[in-house]
Amino acid sequence: MIDERLLALRSEQPGFVSRSFGTISAFNANGAMPHYRPTQASHAQIKGDGLLLIDSGAQYLGGTTDITRVVPVGTPTEPQKDDYTAVLKAMIALSRLKFPRGVASPMLDAVARAPLWDRLAEYGHGTGHGVGYYLNVHEGPQVISYRAAPAPHTAMQPGMITSNEPGLYRPGRWGIRIENLVCNQSAGTSEFGEFLEFETLTLCPIDMTCIQVSQLRNDEIAWLNAYHHEVCTRLAPRLSGDGLAWLLQRTQPLSR
Repeated sequence: MIDERLLALRSEQPGFVSRSFGTISAFNANGAMPHYRPTQASHAQIKGDGLLLIDSGAQYLGGTTDITRVVPVGTPTEPQKDDYTAVLKAMIALSRLKFPRGVASPMLDAVARAPLWDRLAEYGHGTGHGVGYYLNVHEGPQVISYRAAPAPHTAMQPGMITSNEPGLYRPGRWGIRIENLVCNQSAGTSEFGEFLEFETLTLCPIDMTCIQVSQLRNDEIAWLNAYHHEVCTRLAPRLSGDGLAWLLQRTQPLSR
């Protein structure tokens, strides 16, 4: 199973302790269940064309990880590409946001959801949750969800680590979620006070074969290319052979 393979690879890394939560490895219709869990007795065989959603993470002595990527198997359909591109636009929108220090975190949710609402689409979970330091992968006080109350204790402050994970789910067909972890950093100060922005912590290529490039704005393409440049710059010195070749291919600049 994919979960076992991920666990074996992570176990080889320095400082590894355990999974940070149960891995979600879901193909096609199973991916439409945001909290799906495969078992030995009940799991989908990866056969034919489709979308594979993998949400996984680990506890390390240096911190906690949580990442979701969608990988196409075979040839993605046009509707799948449309949905994938909408989720990517949502994730980029939140990644690029600047906001006042101390703003209640639930107030940020609509920024990520806007590209999906524009398509009359929605998802039934929060866009982001706090991540503990070698503690709980779901930890407050901040949460990015309009279903949460914008209370004073949810104020966004420098150094907070939060997930950025919009999604879109078609029951019985497929599910898409793209997730990075981000950290609040100072964006500068103006006459209106101090502002924060997100530093993206997760370094992993985002699949580009599912993207409808014509649906991305130039600034969105620029963000994705800058992200992949950072991923390649940071990871390439640690790789060689097939791994390096894979990284270089997956982080090529996207163009129209």
